[in-house]
Amino acid sequence: MPFTIIRQDITKLRVDAIVNAANTALKMGSGVCGAIFRAAGAKKLQAVCDQLAPIRTGGAAVTPGFRLHAKYVIHAVGPVYDDQAEAQCRLGLHSAYQEALRLAWNHECGSIAFPLISSGIYGYPKDKALNVATEAIREFLDSHDMDIYLVVFDNSAFRTSRMLLGEVASYIDETYVRTRREERRQLLDVEEAALYSDKGPNLSVLPPVPMMAAAPQQSLDTLIDRLDEPFSAVLLKLIDRKGKTDAEVYKRANIDRKLFSKIRTGKGYTPKKATILALAIALELSLSETDDLLERAGYALSHASKFDVIVEFFIIKGNYNIFEINEVLFQYDQPLLGGQGECPRKILSC
Repeated sequence: MPFTIIRQDITKLRVDAIVNAANTALKMGSGVCGAIFRAAGAKKLQAVCDQLAPIRTGGAAVTPGFRLHAKYVIHAVGPVYDDQAEAQCRLGLHSAYQEALRLAWNHECGSIAFPLISSGIYGYPKDKALNVATEAIREFLDSHDMDIYLVVFDNSAFRTSRMLLGEVASYIDETYVRTRREERRQLLDVEEAALYSDKGPNLSVLPPVPMMAAAPQQSLDTLIDRLDEPFSAVLLKLIDRKGKTDAEVYKRANIDRKLFSKIRTGKGYTPKKATILALAIALELSLSETDDLLERAGYALSHASKFDVIVEFFIIKGNYNIFEINEVLFQYDQPLLGGQGECPRKILSC
């Protein structure tokens, strides 16, 4: 699960490193910074920080995690936001993420959790801070493998364009909401017929069930020989047909290399639906190609699922930016695309 957005208490995550949105003096502050110091043990953590201070804006320093579940705390200093020097602020914030990730990699961390740096008392607009965080993390993941979590408290940072959100909302209303209404209306028709019939339920209101022709008897060997190609074989053909490399696909799908290797080799393994849809996005498949890929694994898109409807909308629009799709899914409290559901790992403390 390379990049996952979560709502959690960062001090309780079971990761190799958590990032503290620090000040240049590395002094215990308020908010998330204060919570990290208290959870780690403020006296011991401050003593180590005093030996490392000061650090520059855009820089980072690493200390032990002490009482935290995380082995390390990486203290990254973002800029105080100034709209008159926005370009400089962006560079400073981008550097803070880069330096934190560099330190985590040098300390052989396999996982790291960030708060939204500078978005608190430093006044960086949350949507702009999220944009910088996403850009820096994506750049790092282009050449490194690491589980990265961005911990947010609410949806306020996800200010996707009003036009896009309006289009998504309209599509949901036209498909998901209409489907639900039709299902309820059909159920009410059946209930009403049963309620007002003296002879019990009136089953004539139900649509007729088509009679299936009896299939000719075939041997089991014949049936198996005629099975469609397995999911892994179809995936590899699609990768070749689209002219993409394996690394390009799994990175654009927001899944890690080990999971992709497991999917690629097949051997009876079937990935979860969200992972298959992430691969479809990475391959920039059409809706019909996506339907076929899902069918190979025994899945299908459904207009009774808000998650499916949102992903379908982006595919129809030809928007294959998985991070933008995940922002919209997050706002609708839906699962995110990628491999985060494939390899369950306890990242929360008990």
